Amino acid sequence: MLDGARKLFAERGFERTTIRAVAESAGVDPSLVMQYFGSKRELFARVLEVPAAEAPEDAAAVGDLGGVDALVEHLLVTLGVKLGGLPEGTLAALRSMLTEPSAADHARGTLGRQIASVAGALPADGDAELRAALLTTVVVGVAIGHQLLGLAPLRDAPADRIAELLRPALRALAEA
Repeated sequence: MLDGARKLFAERGFERTTIRAVAESAGVDPSLVMQYFGSKRELFARVLEVPAAEAPEDAAAVGDLGGVDALVEHLLVTLGVKLGGLPEGTLAALRSMLTEPSAADHARGTLGRQIASVAGALPADGDAELRAALLTTVVVGVAIGHQLLGLAPLRDAPADRIAELLRPALRALAEA
């Protein structure tokens, strides 16, 4: 049931996914979905729990990269992975984060941890957290434009070309 729900939430978002559709995708009665999960909101919360195979690498490792160049390359590699396709649980969260409070909370928590990790890898100054937030949201924004919005210039460009164009901008933000 969770795999079907994850796929439907990723495709349709929270608002347009129904318990009936989840049940149909799993080949079960809607009452069984309700018995296991209690509500659509609880089902969605379970979908947002990223399976271990989809979980990003340990954020603490970002702080151990050693220098701005290594951090920038790490961000670009991460972006390349995201451009290759996001896990359905991540797509579900991103698609729903503007309309569903639990998805917004999940996104804030995930991005907050990523920002803190990136800030720890930047030269310490008063703006490290702000620069980390900018670096992180640039990468996330490109991934959203590519994966969710299907913006033609991003969708049609090779990942290495996107990285080539972003590298100086990310380096400038990291060193500012």
